Parts: sequence; C-alpha cells; structure tokens
Amino acid sequence: MEDKTGNKMRPAAVLIAGPTASGKSALALAVADALGGAVVNADSMQVYAGLRVLTARPGDGDLERAPHLLYGHVPPGERYSAGRYLADAAATIETCAKEGLVPIFAGGTGLYFKALLEGLSPIPQVPDAVRAQWDARLAADGVATLRDILAKVDPELAGRHRALDAQRLVRALGVHEATGRPLSAWQREPGVPLLDAARTRRVFLDPDRESLYRRIDARFEAMMAQGALDEVRALVAQASDPSLPAMRAHGVPHLAAHLKGELSLAEAIACAQADTRHYAKRQKTWFRHQMADWESLDPDDENARDRWLTGLCR
Repeated sequence: MEDKTGNKMRPAAVLIAGPTASGKSALALAVADALGGAVVNADSMQVYAGLRVLTARPGDGDLERAPHLLYGHVPPGERYSAGRYLADAAATIETCAKEGLVPIFAGGTGLYFKALLEGLSPIPQVPDAVRAQWDARLAADGVATLRDILAKVDPELAGRHRALDAQRLVRALGVHEATGRPLSAWQREPGVPLLDAARTRRVFLDPDRESLYRRIDARFEAMMAQGALDEVRALVAQASDPSLPAMRAHGVPHLAAHLKGELSLAEAIACAQADTRHYAKRQKTWFRHQMADWESLDPDDENARDRWLTGLCR
C-alpha cells in the first residue's frame, strides 16, 4: 500500500476472514508482529465470556505477543448484535489509532466484516417486552405460524428467506411491531462504513476442504482434553435458555445433551464435529461469493503465506 508520493505505508486495517479452524488467529498474530498491531475479534461467538475453550479464543501465549480486543467481553446471558459489535469496533479502532496500532480484524462472522466495510442499516433495537411477546408466541404456536404471520406483514422478506430460523423470525416480527415498518424496508436503508476499503488489506483463508475437516475434528478432540465439558456445565448453570446465542456455539448443544443424559459422550463429540464441519462448508461458500474482491490464501501453503506477509510489510 502506497501514499500519493509512492512511499510504502501501513494499511489502516487488516481484515482476515475464513472458515472456522482455518488458521486466522495464527496469521493475525504474524501480522501484528510485523506491523505493530492489535488483534480484534470478528467472530460472533468469541465475544462471549465463559466459552474460551469451545470458541477457540486466543491463549495466554497469544495475549502476551499482541493486544487482543473484543474477546470474551459479553456475558453469555446476553444477546449480542451486529449493531453492538459495530459500536464496539468503532471504539476499538479509535483506541488503536491513539496507541499507534494497526487493527487486525480476524474471525469467521461475515456479517461483521460487511458491517465494517458497508455499515448497517439503521434498524432500531426491539424492546425486550416486544421480543418476549414474540418468544412466547413462538413457544405456543411454533415456527410455521410465525412464518405465516411474516408472509402477511413482510412478504418481501418472507419471499427472500422462505426458511428463516426461529430467532430471525422473532426479530423480524418484533421490528415490525415496534416500528410499524417491515424489516425489509429498514434493510433497504444504507449504512455508513466504519472502514475505508481502499485503505485496508483483506484476505480470505481458503484451505482445502479435507484438510480443514481434519483440523476441525482434531481441534474438537483437543478442546475436550482442555476442559470443554466443564465449560459447558458451567455455562448451562448460568444461561439455561437454549435460544441464547452462546448456547448455540458449536459443541454446546451436543455436550449439554450429554450432560442431560440424552447422548453418550462419543455421540456428542461426533455430532459436534459434524455440525462444525457443515458450518465450515457454509462459511467457505459464503465467503467465496461475498468476498470475491478479497485476496485469497491457502493457509497450508507456507510459501504463499510468507509472500503475502512480506508484501504486506513492504
């Protein structure tokens, strides 16, 4: 990256995206070492406290090498949103600027990256009472009934997403009730980008699928050895509502089912690994379509990785 006179300059930010277990954290640390930066979380599950093992948050050695921001700062009983993330990210960027650090956003949540580069539509927060009302309606009448209601009040959104999950249905119906406008109308309003894409370096880690699946399986086994089951036991004790985002982190539902006697430990591990592999497959597809203008890098190709880092720092 060059300034107007042709001199090399540091990027204003580095964005590292990719599927789970693709090596994003390791690359982010290498960039932090090279540029003098802070690693900023861009993963929707790594924001939650109490899930350090199961969400593969950076370890103590990583924290000693570089500052790490927006990790584990949200109680698991809360519902964290993209809007809150954008506000937190804005404060973090300001902090990095004051300290002369390059923010290095690393994670697998595509919506967070889109929010950073495109902004978010100004959708108002749904009051807790309204959300609770629709949660109750969901519990009483089921997903199919809520989809029928959405088709009447927001046919555009219902037509675009015919299989919205329960929580997105609750949100869409809550927005309509709270504001008098369908969610699809709010979504058409443009947001304000937090980062100037032209001043960033953006890379998507795209490992071979079979290699990625082996990493996922091995990593989950390592998580079990590091205390993942105890982590879930503690989480269930303080945040038992299964609809909470933290309760849907990969591995949590299956290990929780084991703790309730519904699955053997071997079955819970196998289900969690399969669930994570399926999620990684969806991530790869989404990133390839949505980030076509990003650089792509195979994290298993050490020479390519080293060339990318060298080019980043010149």
